[in-house]
Amino acid sequence: MLDINIIRENPEKIRDMLKKRNKTTERLDRLLEADKEWKSLTNENNDLRKTRNAVSKEISKMPAGAEKDAKITEMRAVGDKIAANDKRMAELEEIRTDCLLNIPNIPADDVPIGKDDTENVEIKVWGEKRKFDFKPKTHSELMLDLDMVDFERAAKITGSGFYVLKGDGARLERALISFFLDTHRKQGYKEVFTPVIVNTAAVTGTGQYPNLKDDMYHLEKDDMWLNPTAEVPVTNLLQNDILSKEDLPVKLTAYLPSFRREVGKHADTAGIIRVHEFNKVEMVRFEEPSKSWAALEEMRGDAEELLQKLGLPYHVLLLCTGDQSFSCAKCYDLEVWAPGEERYLECSSCSNDLDFQARRAKIKYRPEQHLKSEFVHTLNGSGLALPRTMVAILENYQNADGSVTIPEVLRPYMGGQEKIVPPEKKKTF
Repeated sequence: MLDINIIRENPEKIRDMLKKRNKTTERLDRLLEADKEWKSLTNENNDLRKTRNAVSKEISKMPAGAEKDAKITEMRAVGDKIAANDKRMAELEEIRTDCLLNIPNIPADDVPIGKDDTENVEIKVWGEKRKFDFKPKTHSELMLDLDMVDFERAAKITGSGFYVLKGDGARLERALISFFLDTHRKQGYKEVFTPVIVNTAAVTGTGQYPNLKDDMYHLEKDDMWLNPTAEVPVTNLLQNDILSKEDLPVKLTAYLPSFRREVGKHADTAGIIRVHEFNKVEMVRFEEPSKSWAALEEMRGDAEELLQKLGLPYHVLLLCTGDQSFSCAKCYDLEVWAPGEERYLECSSCSNDLDFQARRAKIKYRPEQHLKSEFVHTLNGSGLALPRTMVAILENYQNADGSVTIPEVLRPYMGGQEKIVPPEKKKTF
């Protein structure tokens, strides 16, 4: 979350920021009002406690009698007032915390101002879009023809919005996960494998809660959450830690299944583009504040390397203020070209959150042993989201005979197999 002192000193800047992010200023107004009363009561209680301490010393020296009894009664009233103020301050603190948790990060100065994704800025294009001498199929057509997926059986065991990969579909998914993790290891990331269930402190620490609570799966009996993105458990591995300067940077990568309700997002119902459960490989970095912007560019390059090695055309977008996620100060989206769909599909978002998440999760470092600890900067990026990467591979590498050529970098992970071919005869399963 934001430092409350920044809000106190620049309320109009925060008000302007919220408007640029298409957010209301209601919580800001409520925060400022509650904070003003909280500060007033804090000052009043400080004065009351000073008075009580001074008078208590006087009382201890006074002889028994009416005057001493009056002073004691007076101080009891002061104590009651302090207690009443403390109670009200606790209420105000809850209001302040709630408001702070719902105010998004401040966009970086070079983030374009815009209302939604139509005003994102394309900053890079890589690769050439393939020209087909036949009409390319969509990924869902290909996956069904190649017997790689089963939507009906997934609906049978879970419901709509889920899918079962089988045969070469499952093997291709596993190959991509291994390829991503191996590449990130070579890029200097340490691999971790975390629990897929996280607590409320974790989703609060990275900003998904309370902002995106309706889009997450809540396990009410235990007050736990299904992982919405590996950014959550991986970032919170260092929750409440104080690192040394020598510890930084910390670069972690993880594969985890992710779960999202996708509330109100039903445009991409065909195939595996928008689903409730999907696999993703994530990169997370903890950096010294002075080095986080350079780290963002490096992380973006790490994600781009995956797409380039796969030979998939893509472009990079710098997100505008109206399309940025809640926690980030600056975000790049990598969108891969899907010729069957005839559009770009987001497969990675690389973000610098500055100290926004670290402040919520209390992740600090000490610049020098004798200096006060400071918040680190956290960064995260998909490397990559699996479903849309698979969509792009199938649609870009399809052949006229219905087969799909496997990208060379994935063949070692698939036992040297070069193509996925239609089965001679489809079986019941």
